[in-house]
Amino acid sequence: MIRQCFIIFGCLAIGELIVWLTGISIPSSIIGMLLLAALLQMKLIRLDWVKGISEFLIGNLGFFFVPPGVALMLYFDIIQAELLPIVVATVISTILVLMATGWTHQLLKNKADNKKKNYGTAEQ
Repeated sequence: MIRQCFIIFGCLAIGELIVWLTGISIPSSIIGMLLLAALLQMKLIRLDWVKGISEFLIGNLGFFFVPPGVALMLYFDIIQAELLPIVVATVISTILVLMATGWTHQLLKNKADNKKKNYGTAEQ
């Protein structure tokens, strides 16, 4: 368990160091997660080295949303005053993301289908 925590928190610390050294505006936790994923992909870290703590953290993920949820209570007056713009922006951005995802999927699927057809005719 100590090794698992060390690996997870080590990746987070390296992410913090990268943000501190470079000044980039990406959260250090994202950089640490990408680093961990890269190390797992390159097989420098084995999955069973971090599986236990990862399952624990995912299993208790809901608890990590309690502090931000409580902090939202401080801003109810602002949220209430700006409710319409928040709802409109959420609905429009959701629709745009769904459309962009659908169009991208169709584009890639059509390219893959055309590639299969071209290969099929070349063999005949």
